[in-house]
Amino acid sequence: MTLAALIKKLAEIECLERIRYTTSHPNDMSDDLIEAHAEQPKLMPYLHLPVQAGSDKVLKAMNRKHTAESYFRLIERIRGARPDIALSGDFITGFPGETEEDFQDTLALVREVRYAQAYSFKYSTRPGTPAAGSEQVPEDEKADRLARLQALLTEQQTDFQQAQVGRTLPVLIEKRGREDGQMVGKSPYLQAVHLKTDSTAIGQIVDVAVTEAWRNSLNGIEANLQVLS
Repeated sequence: MTLAALIKKLAEIECLERIRYTTSHPNDMSDDLIEAHAEQPKLMPYLHLPVQAGSDKVLKAMNRKHTAESYFRLIERIRGARPDIALSGDFITGFPGETEEDFQDTLALVREVRYAQAYSFKYSTRPGTPAAGSEQVPEDEKADRLARLQALLTEQQTDFQQAQVGRTLPVLIEKRGREDGQMVGKSPYLQAVHLKTDSTAIGQIVDVAVTEAWRNSLNGIEANLQVLS
């Protein structure tokens, strides 16, 4: 059974409201899995799809089996199936042999794709790997590139968060908040949401009018309460 077939079977379970999965490589995104994003409303519109770098030379050195162009085409297909999908990714700066031009290719990829969230790191050597024996990028250059990349990613994440203000999102309540009458849950896009609500039922999905956005979370009020007020 493929992952897409498993998702279809799970979606048939009435009491199961949301389905998520993770994938470690763009090559795992099969045709039927992409189609599942269009056909299965229970499959949440959030996908973590690491790319690591935007330079084909660096991707080849990393032994990744995709190119920047194939990644772009994949993103187009996924967004064609689910236009509102939010994307997350992984990036490494300063991989051995990476030049400033290679790094600029990574920045260009980020600008083209636009990420709702991302994880980024400096390359660190792992003994016994081919890259560990290669000529290393100076530590200050790795750090500088990481800072520039993270600034761009933070800008995109902030834009995505701010775009939720004024929207009403279904939020799955997970736990009590720190304040009276506050609960904490997850949006379809895997954002943490702090909400004012009369409900204390963990596991319930409530519609939340988003009123504020922060880098890693949203604030809001249950839509029914907003109407009453």
